[in-house]
Amino acid sequence: MQVYLFQEKEQVLRLYSENDRLKLREMEDRKKIQQLLTLLGRDEGEVTVLPRPAETQEHDDISSTGTEKSTLKPSANGEDPGNSERYQKDDETLLLQVKALQAQIEEQTRLAKEQVEALLEDRRIQMEEAEVRHQRDQDKIKTVTEKLHKTQNLLYESTRDFLQLRFSARANEKAWMAEKDSLLRKLGKDLDHLVFSTESGKKKQRELKKMLQENDGDSKVHSREIKLLQDKLIQEKNLSHMYREQCVSLEGEVARIREERDAGKELFKERSGKLEKRLKLMTQRCEALEKRRSLEVEGFKNDIKQLQQKMKGVEKHIYKVALNLGPDQDLAILREVRQGNKLTRTVLIFLKASAILPLRSLTM
Repeated sequence: MQVYLFQEKEQVLRLYSENDRLKLREMEDRKKIQQLLTLLGRDEGEVTVLPRPAETQEHDDISSTGTEKSTLKPSANGEDPGNSERYQKDDETLLLQVKALQAQIEEQTRLAKEQVEALLEDRRIQMEEAEVRHQRDQDKIKTVTEKLHKTQNLLYESTRDFLQLRFSARANEKAWMAEKDSLLRKLGKDLDHLVFSTESGKKKQRELKKMLQENDGDSKVHSREIKLLQDKLIQEKNLSHMYREQCVSLEGEVARIREERDAGKELFKERSGKLEKRLKLMTQRCEALEKRRSLEVEGFKNDIKQLQQKMKGVEKHIYKVALNLGPDQDLAILREVRQGNKLTRTVLIFLKASAILPLRSLTM
C-alpha cells in the first residue's frame, strides 16, 4: 500500500513539474508576442495569442532593427526602456524557473525522506515480529522440554517399580517352590514310616491329608498373587510403550519447532538485507538529488549572469544603431517597416499552423 502511495506522490510531482513548465512556456510565449507587438506598433487586442517557436526569434530581432527608431526612442542615458523591461522579464522568468526547480527538488527530497522513514519503520516492525516469534518459539520449546523431562521421570519411576515387583515376585516364587519341595520330601518320608493298618496310622493319614489341603490352599493363594503380578507387569509394559511413543512424538515436535525457528531466522536475515539495500539506494538517490539541485542552481546563476551581460551588450548596440541613423533614411525605414509587417504576417500564419498540434496534444 505504501509503495502505491509513493508512486502516486511521484506522479503528482511529475504533473506539478509539467504544469510549471507549461506555465513558464506560456509566459515566454506571451512575452515574445508582446515584443513583436511592440516592434510592430500594434495593440495586444488586435492579434490572437499563440505560442511561438524559438527558432524564429533571431530572424525577427534582425528584421525589426530598422523599425525601432520609429516606435521607440532612446532614453537620456542611451538605454532602451523596452529592452530593459524585456530583460527584466527574462530575469523574472529565470527566477521563477529556479524557484519551481527548487520546489520540485524539495518535494523530491521530502518524498525520499518519507520513503526512507517508511522503510525503516517496516524494518523495525519486522524485527519486532521476528523477536516475538522467536520468544514464542523459545517458550514452546521450553514447555515441550519440561513435558519431555516429566515423561522421562515417569518412565524411569514406572520401570523401577516394575523391576521391583518382578524381583519380589521371583523371590516369592522361589520361596514357595522351596517350601513345596521341603513339604513333599517330608511327606515322602512320613509315608514310608506310616502304618496304615493301625489307628495311629489312620490318624496320621488324616493329619497328612489335612496338611496337604492346607498346602493346596497356600498354593492357590500364591498362584493368584503370581497372576496379579503378571497383570501388573503387562500394564507396566503398556505404560512404558505409551510413554516411549509420547517421547518420540515430543522429540519430533521439538525438531519441527527448531526447523521453523531456523527458517524464520533465515527469512529475517534475507528481509533485513533487502531493506538495507533499499535504504542505501534511497540514500544515494537523496545525495544525487542534492548534488543535482546545487548544480542546477549554480547553472541558473551563471545563465542569469550571461543574460545580464548579453542585455548590456544589446543595449549598447541598439544605442549605437540609433545614433548612426540619419534623417535621409526615412524611406529606407518605411520599406523595412513594410517588410517587417509582411514578415510578421507570415510568422503569425506559421505560428497558427504550428500551434495546432501542441494544443491538440495538451487537450488530449
